[in-house]
Amino acid sequence: MALLLSAAVWIPVLGLFFALLTPLPFLYYATRLGLPDGVKIAVITLLFVGLLANLSGYPQMMVYCFESSLLGLILSELYRRRFTLGLTILLGTCSVLIVSLILLSLVKSTDKMGSTGMNPESHERHDEEIIQAYKDFGLDEDEAIQLQEVMVDIITKIYPAMFILGTALSVSLIVVLSRPLFRLKDLPYPDFGPLDRWQAPELMVWGVIITGFALFLTTGSIKLFAVNALIVMVAIYVFHGLSIAQFFLNKFHAPLLGRLGVYLLIFILPYLLVTLAIAGLFDQWADFRKLNQKALT
Repeated sequence: MALLLSAAVWIPVLGLFFALLTPLPFLYYATRLGLPDGVKIAVITLLFVGLLANLSGYPQMMVYCFESSLLGLILSELYRRRFTLGLTILLGTCSVLIVSLILLSLVKSTDKMGSTGMNPESHERHDEEIIQAYKDFGLDEDEAIQLQEVMVDIITKIYPAMFILGTALSVSLIVVLSRPLFRLKDLPYPDFGPLDRWQAPELMVWGVIITGFALFLTTGSIKLFAVNALIVMVAIYVFHGLSIAQFFLNKFHAPLLGRLGVYLLIFILPYLLVTLAIAGLFDQWADFRKLNQKALT
């Protein structure tokens, strides 16, 4: 755990991937040894990482370690109760979000750090680096400052949706990566069923309709809530569309290289993500995989 957190702090770019893996050790040992022993290991790890964070000057390591340990312990309990894949990710995401909001409120109440978790000097230096990057692309200083202000305004407005999606993606990553680890160590892993048959809840289409109308008919905080809710639901339908794509790749026995090429194109070309979201939305009626017909037969 300490090695993963250290790599997350000191390795550029790839450090984010190591940070996402930090709940995995807690999930593994809580499942292998039981929840009580998993809690003991989490407490010992928190003490050790707290010392490491104090010595290295990165107090945020302690906060992230606490969130990661809690997520691992919660997922181990969700695994034991054999919830569905969607409910497991939903409950895991909600638990992390609640704890993160509590910790964020505590951090914001201090004088040393703001809501971003960095001190004012670091935040100002970060803004200067971004403005300099815009200037390197050929913008003058006024245009760079104006563009930075616009980007900050947009990110601030959609930050709740980005925060929720980032948390859900990290939880999903742990659920996916824990499967081969559990099978390797002969640990019980929930039977989530084939992932290429997963679909978004049918009633969520009403959420898209309601937020779509609210987006054009309301203003202020209600419109802001509708924007963030719509972004989250569109992302869910993107994964619905990915499930459809995986279904047909499996059906036609696509080779590994071909699958990697398809997934790479999906994440490189934005309009393909939009196409997947539309496919996931209309799959409620079109039933591209004919799953409803198979269920009836």
